[in-house]
Amino acid sequence: MARLFGTDGVRGVANEYLTPKMAFELGAAACEVLKKDGQIPVFAVGMDTRISCDMLFCSLASGIMSAGGDVIELGIIPTPAVAVLTKYYKADAGVVISASHNPFYDNGIKFFGSDGYKLDDDLEDMIEEKMGKVTAVTHENIGCKSVMSDATEIYKDYILEKFSDLDLSGMKIALDCANGATEKVAKMVFEELGAQVDVIFAQSNGININVDCGSTHTENLRKFVKEGNYDIAFAFDGDGDRLIVVEKDGEELNGDRLIYAIAADLKENGLLAKDTVVATIMSNYAMDVALEKRGIKIVRTKVGDRYIMLEMLKEGYIFGGEQSGHMIYLPANTTGDGIISGVLTAKMLKEGNLNKYLDEITLFPQALVNAKVSKEMKEHYGENPAVAQAIAKINEKYSGSGRLLIRPSGTENLVRVMIEGNDPEEIAKDAKELASLIEELCR
Repeated sequence: MARLFGTDGVRGVANEYLTPKMAFELGAAACEVLKKDGQIPVFAVGMDTRISCDMLFCSLASGIMSAGGDVIELGIIPTPAVAVLTKYYKADAGVVISASHNPFYDNGIKFFGSDGYKLDDDLEDMIEEKMGKVTAVTHENIGCKSVMSDATEIYKDYILEKFSDLDLSGMKIALDCANGATEKVAKMVFEELGAQVDVIFAQSNGININVDCGSTHTENLRKFVKEGNYDIAFAFDGDGDRLIVVEKDGEELNGDRLIYAIAADLKENGLLAKDTVVATIMSNYAMDVALEKRGIKIVRTKVGDRYIMLEMLKEGYIFGGEQSGHMIYLPANTTGDGIISGVLTAKMLKEGNLNKYLDEITLFPQALVNAKVSKEMKEHYGENPAVAQAIAKINEKYSGSGRLLIRPSGTENLVRVMIEGNDPEEIAKDAKELASLIEELCR
């Protein structure tokens, strides 16, 4: 049986795969696993704006309380805020109900430990093993819920304290909040740092999260920036842990180039621990070349922010990120934080350094195509003889002049095909053909 927890918690179609029953059992099991010396565990729970979040919150909270735990309801708030607030309220765990950049009909449940870091695999496995096996408590042992109306304000003040010396006065910034969890707090942060701020896609209705907006759809933001003469614009995803930047001319800034710029800036200011940045195998090889010129080492991991974080914690690094715009800056937060990434970017622009860093890196052509596959075949696509033969043929073709990377998505029923090479048209054609073959044979 496949593991319930993926790279970013438990995720699936709400009320079809991720049901209230599953949420209840997850809550009860997590409460049982995280009990310490008989003490009542406390869970700080936040969510994004999906229509299914209230349903899943009620079920999850009921599961926690039925097992004797207490619940702190944080309301609609970004994922990175839950990491901060778990520590602030001295909770034993944080929980986020969100499916990040996925469509509204998906949802997910992911856990943080009391230290603000995502739970490790062993604890997730223990929770999964306990599901459906927890004995409900009775009488005075039943847990309670409290509602925190100040959660957004506390998170906003936390970020402002981290950047207390930064003044963005004179800057004009546009924000795309993806009709998601950042729709209140992001504007507050940048305005209190002194910038003039305008916001689009900050009117959620339960089903419009990530629809033609946010970090995966920047077309409208790019147009908005060009028409409004903004200095820079930031697009968040549904739960606020990713950032995509749109420049003054309306062009989208690739995540790898932004990671390079932040790493270079940290290095220049003596803040980059061990002169090392952590990225994944998907990041463009041009990063390696440009970073080396600045005396910065790059360490690569499997795709997924949890693997970046594990490497950072193991080796004492403080900055890493993914091509998708998911960046972790440990001096400011224990998980990816789109607003903090935006503040770091605005700081570089204000100081006149952003364009200098961006000019130092020219990306090699990449083509990335998704193949829709069945849940069962997502991890076994390579076992199909025709697919294996096609993969071998492409590997041979690009040996010495490029590379092929194929990986299952950690959050969706997709296999991602990426080819890096010299000819944009050729790699796009090869990636599309291979993805089409995988999709045809692995549905």
